[in-house]
Amino acid sequence: MFILPRKHPLYWFSLLTFTYIRLNTTTLAIAQQPPPFFHHICLYTANYTINSPYQRNLDTALATLPTTNSGSGYFNFTTGQGPNRVISFALCRGDIDPALCRSCLNDSIAGLRERCPNQIEAVGYYNECFLKYSNFTGNNNAVVLPNDQNTVNVTRFNSDLRQLMDRLRGAAAAGSPVLKFATGNITGPEFSTIYGLVQCTPDLSQRVCSDCLEAAINRIPNTNIYGKVGGRILQSTCNFRYEIYEFFNHTAPATFPPSPSMSPPPSPVTSLAMFMWFKKKKRQTWSSPSEVNLTETLDETMDIGAGESLQYSFSTIKAATNDFSEDNMLGRGGFGVVYKGKLIDGNEIAVKRLARNSQQGDTEFKNEVLLVLKLQHRNLVRLHGFSIDGNERLLIYEFLPNASLDRFIFDPNKRKLLNWSMRHNIIKGIAKGLVYLHEDSRLKIIHRDMKASNVLLDAEMNPKIADFGMARLFKPEETQGDTSRIVGTYGYMAPEYVLHGHFSVKSDVFSFGVLILEMITGQQNKNFNNGECQEDLLSFAWKSWRNGTSLDIIDPTLKAGSYLHDIIKNIHIGLLCVQKDIINRPTMDSVVLMLHSYSVTLPAPLEPAFFISSTNSNSLSTSSINEVSISDVYTR
Repeated sequence: MFILPRKHPLYWFSLLTFTYIRLNTTTLAIAQQPPPFFHHICLYTANYTINSPYQRNLDTALATLPTTNSGSGYFNFTTGQGPNRVISFALCRGDIDPALCRSCLNDSIAGLRERCPNQIEAVGYYNECFLKYSNFTGNNNAVVLPNDQNTVNVTRFNSDLRQLMDRLRGAAAAGSPVLKFATGNITGPEFSTIYGLVQCTPDLSQRVCSDCLEAAINRIPNTNIYGKVGGRILQSTCNFRYEIYEFFNHTAPATFPPSPSMSPPPSPVTSLAMFMWFKKKKRQTWSSPSEVNLTETLDETMDIGAGESLQYSFSTIKAATNDFSEDNMLGRGGFGVVYKGKLIDGNEIAVKRLARNSQQGDTEFKNEVLLVLKLQHRNLVRLHGFSIDGNERLLIYEFLPNASLDRFIFDPNKRKLLNWSMRHNIIKGIAKGLVYLHEDSRLKIIHRDMKASNVLLDAEMNPKIADFGMARLFKPEETQGDTSRIVGTYGYMAPEYVLHGHFSVKSDVFSFGVLILEMITGQQNKNFNNGECQEDLLSFAWKSWRNGTSLDIIDPTLKAGSYLHDIIKNIHIGLLCVQKDIINRPTMDSVVLMLHSYSVTLPAPLEPAFFISSTNSNSLSTSSINEVSISDVYTR
């Protein structure tokens, strides 16, 4: 217990107050232990010491937080600078009344300090509210909690659920600056009713709120709430819940006091009691272990509060792949082998088994899990989860029956199955996926290894970008990065990256341009054959464009159609993407506009990078480099 010095002016007042609290049965409830959270997270990556500047700022923040109500149950207060800064915020459920909200917040403040005594970052969840404090922004701490009851008709239930959640997502995102909250219901299978609730912190814009909820809802098939009649995903910026019973209130709560000036100040007894609670006892500081367990690192850094829901047991995957049978092998890459598998529920999966005892494999494994779990887009491959067992590292993906694009486009027989309409749809899908990575996701990601073998095709031949082991993340304000470790595949790599280690979104644009030209010719960049001699694809495409003979580079199986004008336009776009100077390359969102519009005037392309003239015999190797660099995760 914190004890004031005898000469302190508040000493006798605090003594009398404490006696009053002990003797008065009504006031005694203030000192009682708060109810347990149904879920809380104490992040042990960093601790503070007793009486440190961070603890003093935390005391101030949590004492002030209840007075910062926005008007509808959102509380937000930040104090301090640098590493001692404390960011605290709380959100009450949008359908509860102010009295219950205040009670929940007070319980959260007392309970989180009790359960996470010296952690710099912590979050606690009650049914009615949650509280979080930290010294930085960006960690969304997702918690996945299922109802134990299974659905009878999984496909129908999830179709109806998706319809409901999309409707509620739109309604909540379009809410007011003080409340972004929506509830509703829909008739599900077997005449059941599905009830749903979604909410964002009101400081989010309409688009960011919608994106946050969409990403959370898209996680459902990859978590243990899939196939359940109820579940919730809780994050510190947005959350949702659904059940087959009504769990929310219909009547709108009374309006909260909108500002601190309208809130009555806490009584001296209550303030002192809260202060004594915070100072109740000194705790021993936790020391961080010298080596962090990989599973724990993934669980914390992935923003997954219940990481076990995404972690598969090794024995389960071993059985699903028939002990990694050669008959189930789909392919082999620089970091390991990919197998087809079938889980006991009948779902087919693709399992990447990384090479054992490989540090590069460990790096790629962590990089890919951290990235792909945060990304949700129809043109990105979906990661179901991971498995760690001793030296075994497994990545479990959705199974895509048509394998990778290179298996089609570079096969003389299979590429005949890809008419121009299919190829064009694949090109546009890849472009949309890259726009999402560069601009539309809450992360800004440079893929760095964009090529045909890293594009997978689903049953309808829709493309999905895969293999994020070499990807890099940028801060939103960054435009270019530098590295001394060049990764990727020559032939697809931009010249500024190969020669100087500079990479940016324009590096992916260059790779995409090469891929467009490969899709049109049906040949690989490094092995292009024009019928007379073997040379660089970019060189031949540029000379054909300059000489007005672009028809010469088109795959013969496409020349019989009535869409040659569209194909030549795509050659034009591909050449713009592979310009030597990054300033002359378009961004991917500009590329998408070019691909979909017939009214946009395209600038004339200049000589591309790696153009090999007759007077210059220098060329670049086409070998693949399998080094991996990874950077910290920055949210938008």
